[in-house]
Amino acid sequence: MSNIVHRNNVQVLGTGEKTIVFAHGFGCDQNMWRFITPHFEKNYRVVLFDHVGCGRSDWTAFNAEKYNSLHQYANDVLEIFEEFNIEDAIFVGHSVSSMIGMLASIAKPRYFDSIVMIGPSPCYMNEEPDYHGGFDKEDIIELLDMMQLNFVGWASYFAPIAMNNPELPGYVEELEYSFCATNPAITRHFAEVTFFQTIEKI
Repeated sequence: MSNIVHRNNVQVLGTGEKTIVFAHGFGCDQNMWRFITPHFEKNYRVVLFDHVGCGRSDWTAFNAEKYNSLHQYANDVLEIFEEFNIEDAIFVGHSVSSMIGMLASIAKPRYFDSIVMIGPSPCYMNEEPDYHGGFDKEDIIELLDMMQLNFVGWASYFAPIAMNNPELPGYVEELEYSFCATNPAITRHFAEVTFFQTIEKI
């Protein structure tokens, strides 16, 4: 097993010639796609992975200075593409992975045929009066402080907000479990990178 495959817990499924890559959002891992990917395996080569610090990735590969921008996560994606000789792929990114995929496609456009963005945002922080990203700076700071002081409490608080689907409480519980299954320090760092950086500034 190569270092890249181990680092990002890369899984390859399906038998098709065309490749479709699924990239999970903040606080999740590749397990979030489990109800989706079976519908694609017959016609596509399906590639799944975990960002470093998430799921079953190699947490020892994480370095706060190295992963201090979305660019490094995009570089990881490109290394996965190179490892598996992926070109002209369909990239499906959820949340922050939409922006990670976009950055990767700008760097190596030949690797990408198209990008599907689910819940993307170039900036999650409000910039009044013209831009509404969803969070005020004070709210983000409070969120990060809560993660540092009481990670389990933060997970319980933030999961229903992020899921925003009270009709399906089971999914909220699953997301909360996903948060709690990560390394708190790495997750907080990823949150800071996700919520404070904007594509305009990267």
